[in-house]
Amino acid sequence: MAGVAVIIPAKNEDERIAATVTAAWLIPGVDLVVVVDDGSTDDTAAIALAAEAWVVVHPQNRGKAAAMRSGADAVAELDAPNEERALLFIDADLGPTATHCAPLVGPVLAGLADMTIALLPTPHEVAGGRGRVVELARAGISRATGWVATQPLSGIRCLTRRAFEAALPLAAGWGVETALTIDLLRRGLQVEEVPCDLQHRVTLDDLAGRLHRAAQYRDVVRALAVRGVISVRPVRRTSIAVRRG
Repeated sequence: MAGVAVIIPAKNEDERIAATVTAAWLIPGVDLVVVVDDGSTDDTAAIALAAEAWVVVHPQNRGKAAAMRSGADAVAELDAPNEERALLFIDADLGPTATHCAPLVGPVLAGLADMTIALLPTPHEVAGGRGRVVELARAGISRATGWVATQPLSGIRCLTRRAFEAALPLAAGWGVETALTIDLLRRGLQVEEVPCDLQHRVTLDDLAGRLHRAAQYRDVVRALAVRGVISVRPVRRTSIAVRRG
């Protein structure tokens, strides 16, 4: 395998993107860092470019899955013939701790895993909520494949180009991680969780946090339904007769 390309989907991360890109360059094997600016209204793209990242810009926000696809497509264009880089997707707000994604790379480059998933030190997904989305994703993955994920929503992942293409088209929105895991396991590919000492912002229990978790729940349900793991009944509209006295 040629090396490792780091792909960083980002929206309005001008305060942290430089530190994240700088740390990503320090991961052994990394020879390309791509930032996908997904409709930012701040200076994310300019700062990432100054930090020596290859920058792809979405003029309007298209969502995480679309940003991942754009980043992977950019890497494919830059790969030498017959030399495909491994793809390491990381969060834009990791800052200096992005260097600690290094343990994800080894098993993929060695051919021991088709995809590795970062296990963060604490259950970051439930920091501001009650873990409903996590449990939904975990139960769905288990029902679909028999594999029990510790942190099913972790988006920090390293995978081969073959594995990435096996999961196309990616599930929309926040269902992408759950769907990636199911799709690769169903195809007989090897998936492993790897502890990584990473830190980033947590989703708080405020209005923005609740809206975010609601969107996550919706997208995970959609991804599971598309894969036949759960059934979703359409909402029926009923008419109410009003009798006037």
